[in-house]
Amino acid sequence: MEKKQQKEKNNIVSFIPDGEYYFNKAIKALEKDQMDRAYKYMKRAAELSPDDAHVLMHYGLLEMNAQNFEKAYELIHTAYCMEPDEPEHVYYLAEVSGYLGLMNDAKKYAEKYLELEPDGYYAWEAKEIIDYVHFEQNEIDDFDEEDSFEQIIMQEKARRLIEEKQFHEAIEVLENLVDQYPELWPAYNNLSLAYFYVGDLEQSKAILNHVLRENVGNLHALCNLTIIAYYEKDEPALHYLVDVLKKVHPFDFDSRYKLGATLALIGEYDLAYKWLHSMSKRMMPNDPGFYFWLSQAAYFSNHVKEAERAWEMLTQLDPSKNGMEPWRHIKRKELSEIPTLDQNRDYIIKKISSNYSAHRMFGFFLLGKSAFKQEIISHPKLIDLSKYNGLEKLCLAYALNHQFNMNNKVEKNFIRLIAVAEELFNNVEALTLEIQHLFQMWFVLSEKAFLNGYEFKNVKALTAAVEYMYYSTVSSKKITKKQFAEKYGITVSTLTKYVDQLLEFLPFNEE
Repeated sequence: MEKKQQKEKNNIVSFIPDGEYYFNKAIKALEKDQMDRAYKYMKRAAELSPDDAHVLMHYGLLEMNAQNFEKAYELIHTAYCMEPDEPEHVYYLAEVSGYLGLMNDAKKYAEKYLELEPDGYYAWEAKEIIDYVHFEQNEIDDFDEEDSFEQIIMQEKARRLIEEKQFHEAIEVLENLVDQYPELWPAYNNLSLAYFYVGDLEQSKAILNHVLRENVGNLHALCNLTIIAYYEKDEPALHYLVDVLKKVHPFDFDSRYKLGATLALIGEYDLAYKWLHSMSKRMMPNDPGFYFWLSQAAYFSNHVKEAERAWEMLTQLDPSKNGMEPWRHIKRKELSEIPTLDQNRDYIIKKISSNYSAHRMFGFFLLGKSAFKQEIISHPKLIDLSKYNGLEKLCLAYALNHQFNMNNKVEKNFIRLIAVAEELFNNVEALTLEIQHLFQMWFVLSEKAFLNGYEFKNVKALTAAVEYMYYSTVSSKKITKKQFAEKYGITVSTLTKYVDQLLEFLPFNEE
């Protein structure tokens, strides 16, 4: 019996996971976008295989992905010292050097990579690094450590105030900061942004022009001026600034993000996609805004699959954005190739700026379906809650995907009101200028009905009724109640009932 047990013991194969085992598990986790697991496995692989340059380099890439650049540099530099002629190690050492501000090293290693592989996989990126260093020569200032810490604290405070829409308080903080540090250009750019949000565009532009005079080529200032020119429809200035931005080749994460988002906002989608996508290859920021602009730039530059992937990443970070894709309403109607009002920026702005409440309601309805929604709601002057009545605020809330309480009678009536507009939208091939009056008619009728406590109980019948009323007025063809009743699956008597109800809300003595 003892001999048998000893034989079985000798037949047991001992399994102790080594570095290669954990490295392979890390790679599989990366393929499944399981970043936390990948990091854990790669770290363990590096601990078990400290002399494996390939493992150390990949561990460095994960640290770089997490923006732990000092740790990433240590790992990648160690891998490079082990295998100094491995092109991949050389390129990533150039890249991480750039993120740390070691521009001479970044340039040196990028040039070495091109010597090793002139037409290699990273040749374009290596040339970008070299161009960036040339562009940024003599732009990096070394701050006193104590001053630098104070600047960071104050700028973070100002950033938080801006996010909380306390713009005047942010202006006060930033004015004090630039007085104390007259060459702190990021503070000037944030100060300009704060003035932009309070509607003082002239002061905002003056600050940006000051930055560009004193710090020629400042990318953030150029981008902010471009956005202002776009909002003001200053075509000569916009054309000039876009030409300048097209010649810029930023290397660092922050600059590519700023440039890409700016270009996406103003509709330069191809170039916006280039810069934002270049970041996503090795840097996946934990920032919903990044994925919003990447998805928009990707979709409108015909990279639809990439757009959908980016939006999926966005919804993982911010589930409230689920179903809010900028192209959600475009895709359904794109085959018509007819310009639609929901994608006409100027038309939407005209409607939400109208003197008539029903027009503004229609404008907010269109806004909710527009790829320009983010741009329009970010403008400091286009949306002014103090000017809107309760119903208009409900329309704006709907456009912004607010969740309504169906146990609240007022909100329930509003949702039924807007459901009729949605039915109309779903039943037209394209919402064009020719069909706008149908929708405008509904918002005129529904506004008065809502204010009179009407409950909008039968959405299908109301949709049929407003369509019948509209087409029987404008069409030269014979229009019958029967055709609209059949279209919406109701009886003629039901249609007649709701037509009669809506007739009571015709504004014969208004507008």
